[in-house]
Amino acid sequence: MSTTSSRVSVVTGGARGIGGAVSRRLAADGDLVVLNDVDADAAAQTAAEIERAGGSVRIVVGDITEAATVAALREAVDELDRLDVLVNNVGDFRPASRTFLHSTPEQWQRLYELNLHHVLAVTHALLPRMVEAGRGAIVNNSTVEAFRGNPGHAPYTAFNAGVSAFTKTLAVEVGRHGVRVNAVAPDLADTDQTPAAAMLRGRDPDLVRHWLPLGRFGHVDDYAAVVAFLASDEARFVTGHTLPVDGGTLAASGWYARADGKGWTNMPDRP
Repeated sequence: MSTTSSRVSVVTGGARGIGGAVSRRLAADGDLVVLNDVDADAAAQTAAEIERAGGSVRIVVGDITEAATVAALREAVDELDRLDVLVNNVGDFRPASRTFLHSTPEQWQRLYELNLHHVLAVTHALLPRMVEAGRGAIVNNSTVEAFRGNPGHAPYTAFNAGVSAFTKTLAVEVGRHGVRVNAVAPDLADTDQTPAAAMLRGRDPDLVRHWLPLGRFGHVDDYAAVVAFLASDEARFVTGHTLPVDGGTLAASGWYARADGKGWTNMPDRP
């Protein structure tokens, strides 16, 4: 017997940035959010914000790339005896290298753990709860870079392409059990991890309108809104897709060799 009548939603990396916005949005929608994050202080801060706003939250602190954290997350779900939504949000382009030839197997392994392996591990651990209930929605976090060449980040893009491929295949497998699986592919998100100031690097902010068709960087709530949609019954006939949430960058442009020969850019300094 379930201990709660509200949805239970798990969000990995749910304290800051896009993950924090997703946690706050799902809690505002009435979900009991099981928030996982490696940063205990940030998790506590976000949980306090959720509770002040009248929401419900539980915290599972730990590195989601570690088996012990995955097990703790499963225990939290078992205690609640319910799981409706799983948001595999964790991902990072770091550690980065100037080129693939400058990268190391140790970097590949860490990028694999951060971007793909934990998605498999967490989903494998929690999916049975959804299958048993005959319902559920999984939303994975990929990137637009999985769909275009991103110089200097070959392993990162490869593993995120794997996230999208996993999303598509798992959706085919589990649809018969009432479980939907989708992904979002963000770009140019103004977050703690990728702040707008760092992306601009002293350039004229007016250039942003030339880089994105919608003319601005993404706000964390832009991404959270799409995750909430994919997790909701409004998307009840949507499964197996990766939805770019990028202000139009994937449709409009790619990466370009810099005129000075110093690497690559997706943000030209001139219109």
